[in-house]
Amino acid sequence: MTTQIPFDKVLAKAQDYKADMTKFLRDMIAIPSESCDEEKVVLRIKEEMEKVGFDKVEIDPMGNVLGWIGHGPHLIAMDAHIDTVGVGNMDNWEFDPYQGMEDDEVIGGRGASDQEGGMASMVYAGKIIKDLGLEDEYTLLVTGTVQEEDCDGLCWQYIIEESKIRPEFVVSTEPTDCQIYRGQRGRMEIRVDVAGVSCHGSAPERGSNAIFKMGHILGEIEELAGNLGDDDFLGKGTLTVSEVFYTSPSRCAVADSCAISIDRRLTWGETWEGAIEEIANLPAVKKFDAKVSMYNYDRPAYTGLVYPTECYFPAWKIDEEHVATKTLESCYELLFDKKPNVNRWTFSTNGVSIMGRHGIPVIGFGPGKEPEAHAPNEKTWKDHLVTCAAMYAVIPQMYLAKQAQAK
Repeated sequence: MTTQIPFDKVLAKAQDYKADMTKFLRDMIAIPSESCDEEKVVLRIKEEMEKVGFDKVEIDPMGNVLGWIGHGPHLIAMDAHIDTVGVGNMDNWEFDPYQGMEDDEVIGGRGASDQEGGMASMVYAGKIIKDLGLEDEYTLLVTGTVQEEDCDGLCWQYIIEESKIRPEFVVSTEPTDCQIYRGQRGRMEIRVDVAGVSCHGSAPERGSNAIFKMGHILGEIEELAGNLGDDDFLGKGTLTVSEVFYTSPSRCAVADSCAISIDRRLTWGETWEGAIEEIANLPAVKKFDAKVSMYNYDRPAYTGLVYPTECYFPAWKIDEEHVATKTLESCYELLFDKKPNVNRWTFSTNGVSIMGRHGIPVIGFGPGKEPEAHAPNEKTWKDHLVTCAAMYAVIPQMYLAKQAQAK
């Protein structure tokens, strides 16, 4: 079957659509689309999918846009989250994050790498499939998913659990610098609360200072951070204290509560139960009777739908010899006549739900680079859009060929 895939024609088509992908990406960048405010960019994506000839385009009750090509028995999905983070301090930007910029090589703006560039390439991969008649015994589902920046994987929890859509594997188009990624650490959001007793600040001995108590806890958490799990492929588990909260009757009083948020990254073999327990067992946590808990997420989608979940996002990886890995490696070699690099993400993706919770294999290949994510002056590369569109167009047929070889 691989000899039937016209790799040269696919590459030529992808190059021909560089300008279309650039314009589409710039249109998406120009629409502010932070988590839970994605409706306008979703409608723009739906418009482009219909324009290039997707067989069916729909928006689900959560607000995810789903584009379908083909009617074959093998369901393959490709995913891009289309929400973005905010812009942060505008003084750090050299250009308007929504007006964006471009030159001969790059496109700049919020969402360029993380990750509306992936959506641009996927949509035009669909056009290439239609142009060249590459439909086969597969159905391709292209998803533009919401709320990932707020709660990664929640969109796919809904797609799998409520819409009952279960692909054979999913290509994540999060930025990989056009390398193949096959895993990531997990993460969870932990809160630690400690109570105190307020009194007048002129006589602090009459009260119990919650901030001082938290100071002891913070010292032990910092020490714990250097003694977490490790994995040869995914790397070390990490934690960082990301937020501090307190209550006090006034600036002239002893604080009567203090709390912190912890961003905990989980490597292979670490569990949410273990991560909670290792903090709960710290001597200062026990001494001051601190409460250790996991955050929950229940923010409404732009459609008004509330789909609550705990803020736990499991680590995942697929094997080097997995059919999805081998499919992408073969596609890359036959398109570009060189071997790809195979690596992993440092950050988290919707794979935490697709593979981490539900065991559906995920493989990553996307335009843009990880360090561009959430950074000022975010950009992606026009050549990346071309490379990825070509890859996405040939992956489904290559997967069928690999499946046939395995029988």
